[in-house]
Amino acid sequence: MGILARDTDRSAQNAQIEILRAMPAWRKLELLADCCESNRALLEAGLRSRFPDSSDSEIQRMLVELIIGKGTAARIRHGSPPSS
Repeated sequence: MGILARDTDRSAQNAQIEILRAMPAWRKLELLADCCESNRALLEAGLRSRFPDSSDSEIQRMLVELIIGKGTAARIRHGSPPSS
């Protein structure tokens, strides 16, 4: 297996991989959900930093556009059917 993180020693990386392999699926999903929530919080903080005068609803709209794309967000907002 190649290097997964350039800032991690190979023996530490191997230990991390073994821990992940031994972990039950429910715990892996829990970690993934935590990562997704952290990512969402970081994206939101970045938007609030760049657009300090924006309302909460504007920030949420921009966040959704970042996550799912402007086109998809617009289709959802306007109730358009998915493109085929």
